[in-house]
Parts: sequence; structure tokens; C-alpha cells
Amino acid sequence: MQDRAVTRVVIGILALQGAFAEHQDMLQKVSGREKIDVVQVRTPEDLARCDALIIPGGESTTIALLARLSGLTEPLKEFVRTKVIWGTCAGAILLSQSVTNAKKGGQELLGGVSVRIARNGWGSQVESFEAPLQVHGLRDSNVPFTGVFIRAPVILSLQATPSEPAIQVISRVPANLVPQCIVEDGPDQAVVALRQGRHLLTTFHPELTDDNRFHEYFVRECVVPSISS
Repeated sequence: MQDRAVTRVVIGILALQGAFAEHQDMLQKVSGREKIDVVQVRTPEDLARCDALIIPGGESTTIALLARLSGLTEPLKEFVRTKVIWGTCAGAILLSQSVTNAKKGGQELLGGVSVRIARNGWGSQVESFEAPLQVHGLRDSNVPFTGVFIRAPVILSLQATPSEPAIQVISRVPANLVPQCIVEDGPDQAVVALRQGRHLLTTFHPELTDDNRFHEYFVRECVVPSISS
């Protein structure tokens, strides 16, 4: 008989391009009452198996193109409407409502989170940086989480309407560490992690650290409540 104390969840990682293997490694380090099965998602059939999904960092236009070629675009949009998604860096761009500084030809989006975001908003590869972040709700939240920002997008504005779920900001980059190379100013540019409804969005790369607290947070605060309700 299955132990009722154990919650089994299937978490997919969109594995078309980017840091999907690193996310898988971090999920496998999450321990406790959750039994996590990880699926590398490359087809609509893979996606259909999942309770939740991570869209990793990488190149957002490439990920969007490969999703279209794999027949995943429409299934992903439906997944956004019904299940839990965490977008990191490029994944955050794809989950946004609108994007600026896109490549020529525009940027296809999945939507789901009511923010306006600037692609490569902190600048180019050479402007990559790390910052200690205070993150609300993280285990040992008094211990800073190292945010790794690589060609990172910038959240320019939060745009939730009264009819939409409220946006919960869970981390801001310290004001004294905001890079001077920012592509475009916005009232919410210090925001680097937030939740809206069932979705989680981070503009940095939690998977490129040795700290699995963000992945633990995603499982326990986002995924498990959604499949238990």
C-alpha cells in the first residue's frame, strides 16, 4: 500500500535548449516527503505526463522556435492556463505578458504572468553578475540566496489587473547592486523573483548554484499545493 505521507509529483523540464540538465540535478537533491519524478519534455506526450513544468534559462527565441517545431507551442499555452510553471531567465521571458528589446522579428510568448520584461535587460554576457538575495518564503530565509544573472532579463513593470491573481514579489536585487548597464528603466526593475497565481518567475539562474532551496520552494509551495487542491 502506498504511504499516504509521501506526495508523488511529476515535474517536467522543457529540454529543447538551455540549462535543463542543471535543473534536473537540483530537483533530484530535494528530499523530504515528496517523491519527485523528473521528465525531460521534448514532445506533447512528455508534457501530458507532468503535474508542473520548469522552463529553463537559455535563448528565449531559440526555445520558442524549437517548441513550435516540436508541436509544443499550443500544448504549452494550455499548460500555462491549467498547471504550474516556473520560468527562469529565458523561461521568465516566455511566461511574460509583453517583452521589449526582442530580436528582429519579435518574440513568441506563452504568457501567464502579467509583467512587462526587457530581454537581456541587464546587458550582454560581459555584464553578468551575482548578487546576494533575500527571498521571502525560502527555507532559512535569513541566509541570502546567490542570484546568478547571465544576460538576464529585467522586469520593467508589474501589470496585473484587478480581475487577475495578485502578484507576490518574493525577492528584489539590492538597490546598490542594480547594474548601470540596464537597457531600459521601469518602476519594478529591482524585482527578480515573483509569483502570480500558480506560476513562479525568476530572472536569474537558481540551478547554477549549489543551493537547492529555490527548487525545494517550488516543489513545496507551488507544486504540491496545486495537486492537493
